[in-house]
Amino acid sequence: MAFSKDNLKGFVLALLSSFFIGSSFIIKKKGLRRAAAASGVRAGVGGFTYLLEPLWWVGMAIMIVGEVANFVAYAFAPAVLVTPLGALSIIVSAVLAHFILHEKLPQLGILGCVMCIAGSIIIVIHAPQESPITSVQEIWSLATQPAFLLYVASVIVLVFILIFHFAPRCGNTNALVFIGICSLMGSLSVMSVKALGTSLKLTFEGKNQLLYPDTWFFMLVVAICVIMQMNYLNKPILLNFFRKNVVWAESPVTKMSKVSTP
Repeated sequence: MAFSKDNLKGFVLALLSSFFIGSSFIIKKKGLRRAAAASGVRAGVGGFTYLLEPLWWVGMAIMIVGEVANFVAYAFAPAVLVTPLGALSIIVSAVLAHFILHEKLPQLGILGCVMCIAGSIIIVIHAPQESPITSVQEIWSLATQPAFLLYVASVIVLVFILIFHFAPRCGNTNALVFIGICSLMGSLSVMSVKALGTSLKLTFEGKNQLLYPDTWFFMLVVAICVIMQMNYLNKPILLNFFRKNVVWAESPVTKMSKVSTP
């Protein structure tokens, strides 16, 4: 893929986003450990003292910065370039977890990280050139195609099944439940993030996209997806009961499912 000036901006922002997001989870888990040590109550069994831990809030702030950078990256570069770079968060998390949290990544995990990065590089190199988008209505026309609507309906059904059936029964013992919810919601958010980012970029360039109801609809979808992902991915039980490297395995699932959207 040829790198234009906008693509380069998106590329750099995506790299920064991966670093911030990957490191934020390590900092937040460090804060959870401090809170549990001070209160004697783990967050995973209902403790909320982590909300009084400054280190946890530092991690949350860093994560927000990373997500903002990722959002802006979508406005400058195509999703097929920005999204796979999010896999670098796995490497950041794995390295920091080893040195800061003293969690060892097994050889199979290392192989998985290498394969994930290799796959992301291949996708970026062979990604098709994106056609210039001049209006949010162009993205709306893609989002309302029958095939994508069928995919959206399937994802919503699966998310409801995970939330109301599996989460109450095995969410406390199986990280894949919350990981699945985040991954499926992440696959829906990319279209809306791309649409909203592009709308704001065009608006700042003098082409007001806020006049279209499509823009506000995409904004609503982004808000719903972000809230749900933050709720389930940041559940203290994920950060407290399970190893960091297991939890952040959500990343390649989410990223690759996003790339598969139109």
